[in-house]
Formats: sequence, C-alpha cells, structure tokens
Amino acid sequence: MKQARQFVPRREFLYSLGASLGSVALSSLLSAEEPTYRGANPLAPKSGHLPAKAKSCIFLFMEGGPSHIDTFDPKPKLREMHLQEFHRDGEDKSAMESGKRYFVESPFEFRKAGRSGADMAQNWEHLAGVADELCFYRGCQAESVNHPTALYHMNTGNRFGGDPAIGSWVTYGLGSENQDLPGFIVLPELAYPQGGAANWSNGFLPAHYQGTPLRPQGSPILNLQPPAGITPEHQRANLDLLAKLNRRHMEENPGNDELAARVDSYERAFRMQMQAPEIFDLKSEDARTLAMYGVGDESTDAFARRCLLARRLVERGVRFVQLYAGTWDSHDYIHRAHTSLIESVDRPIAALIQDLRQRGLLDETLVVWCGEFGRSPDNGVRGGVAYGRDHNAKAMTVWLAGGGSNAGHTIGATDELGAEAVEAVHPIRDLHVTLLKLLGLDDNRLTYFHAGRFKQLSQFGGKAIGELIA
Repeated sequence: MKQARQFVPRREFLYSLGASLGSVALSSLLSAEEPTYRGANPLAPKSGHLPAKAKSCIFLFMEGGPSHIDTFDPKPKLREMHLQEFHRDGEDKSAMESGKRYFVESPFEFRKAGRSGADMAQNWEHLAGVADELCFYRGCQAESVNHPTALYHMNTGNRFGGDPAIGSWVTYGLGSENQDLPGFIVLPELAYPQGGAANWSNGFLPAHYQGTPLRPQGSPILNLQPPAGITPEHQRANLDLLAKLNRRHMEENPGNDELAARVDSYERAFRMQMQAPEIFDLKSEDARTLAMYGVGDESTDAFARRCLLARRLVERGVRFVQLYAGTWDSHDYIHRAHTSLIESVDRPIAALIQDLRQRGLLDETLVVWCGEFGRSPDNGVRGGVAYGRDHNAKAMTVWLAGGGSNAGHTIGATDELGAEAVEAVHPIRDLHVTLLKLLGLDDNRLTYFHAGRFKQLSQFGGKAIGELIA
C-alpha cells in the first residue's frame, strides 16, 4: 500500500525557516501579513501632501506628567497663595485626591534663558544653552486626568487605545528612507509606560507601520546575531529557497498577497542583521560627543544613550523615533523628584539639539517634548508637608525644536496660578494636526478606510496651530 505523504502546514514551515534567521524579525516586521499589501514596498519613501522642512521626528515623552509650573511656566502668584486651602471642581478630580489640599508655590527659582528670554527653572542648566532653538507652547489642553487614557490620547488621538500611534501615521504617510530598519522605532525604559505597547501600536493600519521597541539593557534586539554555526550564506540560501517555494505557491494560488508581505519581513530582518549592530554600537562616537550627551555619568547615562541612538537612527533615515523618560508623576516630594528627573534628561536633550544642529540635521528633524498632561497648583497628597502636585488636563507645556517650528518664541499662556490655559488654547488633536503639517502631511488627507469610514489621527478633524510654525 502506498504510504500517504505527510504535509507540514505552510505557516509552520515558514516559521521553521525563520528560526534560522536567529528570530531577529521584530514584531513590527514579522506581523506584516496584511491583506492590503499588493507587492509594493509599504515603507518606500513617499512625498508628503505639503511642502515641509521636517523629514523625521524625535518625540521625547516625559511619562507621568511633568509639572509645567516647576519647569517652564513660572507662577509668582503661588507664593502669595502658598498653603492656603485649595478646592477643585468635582468634574476634574483625580482618583488620587483626598483630604485637605493647599496651594503650593514652586520650590524652584526661574530665570530668563537665551536672547528669546524663555522661562526655565534654574536647574535646566544645559537646556538653557539652546533656549533659542525651542518653541514653547502653553495653550495645549488634554481631556483626561488618568495616565493610561491620557497617554493613549497624546500618542494615538484616542483616549481608549486601539488606534494607530502618531509614529505609525507618519510612517504610513511618508514611508522610511532606510529600508533595512523599521520606520518607527521606540526607545522605552525597562518598564513600559502605562498602557504598554498600545502606545506605539499600528492599530488598524497595516503592521508594517507599528512601532518597534528596542530593549534599554543588553542587546537592543534579542537574537540579533544568528545562532552559532549559521552563516550569512546559510541564511541567504534559506531565503532563496523560501522565495522559490513561494513563487510556486503563488502561481498555484494567484491573488494571495499575504505571503509576499511575510517574505518582505524576513528579507528586511536579514538586512537588519547586517546594519543594526553598527548603529547600536556607540563606541564609534568620539569621546567629546559621549561626554556632551552624558554617557557614562550615573545620573544621565540611560537617557543619554537613548538620545544619542535617536540621533544615529534619524541620521540613517528612520522616520520616527520616540523616547520615554518615566516617573514624572510627582504627587509629593516634587522638589526632590523633579530635581532628579530634570538632571537625568537636561544634558542629554540639550546635547541632542546641539548635535543635530552641528550636523545640519535640526532643520529637517522635528523634536517634540511633552508629557500626557500638566500638574495642578496644589499639594497632591500629604497635606502641606511633602509638597507635590496632582494631575491637570487643562494646562501643560509642550515644546518643539527644529523641523520648521517657530524657534525662540513662547506661544500661549496659562492663568496666574497655572491651573488652566487661557491664551492660544487648543486640544491635543490640533497639536497632532500641527505636527503632521510640519512633516508635510495633511490630517484630512492622511486617512485609512476602516470599519466603514475613513479614519484619521485627529479622529474627526482639527486645525493647525499656526503660531507654532515658523
């Protein structure tokens, strides 16, 4: 009797070949089986809708909600109100509020920095040196006082998650200038921000556009090197065999374009093995550059490495890089907490801007600094003993640098206590529309048909904040 042939399912066979690639295909590369894929490279560079200076974006996210009152928006009136009892309307209360609450003055002294006279707390020692490169915006308002929903909102335009991140929209609209790396790369801390990977999800967009997180410790990518004994020639032979089998399969099953997307992912992963190690190795940077960023100093090393890597990535054509610095949620002991936090990011951020300028990259790189919301003018928890601040969706500070932003200006204002934005007031969706415009994208034209309608980052439209654009 003739023995029946045993068939291995195609998907299992593909994954077995993938193992010989050292499993390097990242989540954003390996999950690229998209029914909308038609053989063209989805990350190929594309022209924007509008003329723009910015070609890439570095997004510095201070997770937890930095206090605008204690960083870039001084409020002398709070000295008069210090420790007077404070009341907030019930609709904006945070779950953290309890007991008696008091107005709290800032523990930080402020100064005017640069020719532009930008307001900065004095412990922004290094950032003050690039003050004239910055455009401060004090009119932005969020819609949530809870971290996960506020993070989702700032990152995706949707407070409840599930939608594409702004980095996904940008790479969908512009592609990437480096086909050997993901177009959207995320540099998180060891602990992910609240809401996790949904903060850089592709949502309903094809998976090519999701953010690829790199590990903050050890090798940035697990299994970047192939297993022992597996040579590049062996990997190349496997891919060639896979391509041959795929061509035969597609001839038998015309119109099956999921397979082409999967093969493209393996090819990019293979090319990434060739390029990524050199990019992630900071030893090629000279000693002066490493010192400028603060690499090697205990207080700055972690964020310095992420900032320097961000520069190296955009320098090599990655479209959107997002960096996280967490624990800005200072409900108490704000002087101690914000002093340490500012020290950890001050020198690296200033160095990033200086470095981009020196290399001729700042004009074409949009740098964004923000948190998910601001802080309230009152003591957050400990009743006038360990001063802190609560969450505040009605007031915050965002600043931009490079990429056609209005350098050397402060736009908008909050009231005399810093409780609410009162000039140039705009919601987050308008900030998103502005960032897209600086990158040459029109939010009303950057749409994707999903669930029966065309969707966009702003959810239902917005307007650019003209004062932020040079």
